[in-house]
Amino acid sequence: MTQKFQSIKGFYDILPEATPLWFKLEDTARKILSQYGYNNIRMPVVEPTELFVRSVGEHTDIVEKEMYAWEDALNGDKLTLRPEGTAGCVRAVVEHNLTYNGPQRLWYMGPMFRHENVQKGRQRQFHQIGVEAFGFEGPDVDAEQIVLLARLWQALGIQDVELQINSIGDADERAQYRETLISYFEQHAELLDEDAKRRLHHNPLRILDSKNPRMQAMCEAAPKLMDGLGETSKQHFAQLCALLTQSGIAYTINHRLVRGLDYYNRTVFEWVTTKLGAQGTIAGGGRYDTLVERIGGNPTPACGFGIGLERVFLLMQEYGINAQNQPDIYLVNVGELAEQKAFTMAETLRNMGLSVVLHAGGGSFKSQMKKADRSGARFAAIFGDDEAAADEISLKPMLGQGEQTRVSIEQVPLIVQPA
Repeated sequence: MTQKFQSIKGFYDILPEATPLWFKLEDTARKILSQYGYNNIRMPVVEPTELFVRSVGEHTDIVEKEMYAWEDALNGDKLTLRPEGTAGCVRAVVEHNLTYNGPQRLWYMGPMFRHENVQKGRQRQFHQIGVEAFGFEGPDVDAEQIVLLARLWQALGIQDVELQINSIGDADERAQYRETLISYFEQHAELLDEDAKRRLHHNPLRILDSKNPRMQAMCEAAPKLMDGLGETSKQHFAQLCALLTQSGIAYTINHRLVRGLDYYNRTVFEWVTTKLGAQGTIAGGGRYDTLVERIGGNPTPACGFGIGLERVFLLMQEYGINAQNQPDIYLVNVGELAEQKAFTMAETLRNMGLSVVLHAGGGSFKSQMKKADRSGARFAAIFGDDEAAADEISLKPMLGQGEQTRVSIEQVPLIVQPA
């Protein structure tokens, strides 16, 4: 018996019934990104493993246990399926010297890969839109990206998402805070779980992000990095908050928000929802002013974020947001002459700007009309031998009320009006 194959755990097919809502999400994002002057860039899904070790951080969960990494059997190169997009985008900016003529606003979209525990809103192949701005030092671009996301949620019809922000300062401020944090957690060693013990001396800030209920009170009472910020970092954050207030964007300062990647500094932010359970972060990002230099470029301030498209898709479904792939016309053809001319007729109507599904495979008039109804088309275009001989067509509205009308081919777009 021939083996029947199934997709790999955590890698899912997106079926035709779901793609119209995906198109709505993607097209809305494209439109808004264009409004803000961001240009599309497309990077490969495979990058050198060392790129992620150096940028994301050697002691992060991604590098330690989530990357799909291997050694190329042909030449021994160490390669990785990208677990996130920022590192590859920065690599492209450095490699092609994209900031030579000034700052750049870029965005990309595509699949990312992490070997994680599969659950609702968390897959091993998932999709992101990433947005990156290079060469902008002030908090105005931080605010711009947050406001851009607020505009996207509004355009999609998503409500009740909360903006959480924090400042994690610059490297020297974090280094000093790191020692304070290690000392604090060592005083509460009996409360630390295995993950926290593993992170204590490598990445103690990530302990603050723990979801372990037993550790929540301890983490909440931990010293705050904000209290140890220098004047420059404090001023940057204050200006960001002022710009958000000026723009009418509500926010919560979350002192435990640090993000899971090593390259962040100063501003970090997340948009979160309570409607998706544990996977409540639908977008997040912040500044990474040292990353370009870290992977071989000139010192370049930068800020960016990623949108988890599967989670936004689920949230759209929660709010009952729908989309359909709705053709303008389903072309029913019955009769010998009509069948001969139907193919050319469909092309003629498409040349007029209409989307047309041509019935194929024969069948009675009744069965074809049933398929026209199921197609979701706005009109059934009935093309029989009489219509074919006269170069006319009969239009029947499929949605709502309306009488069937026989018209010349030239009149069809006046009645149907391309969607």
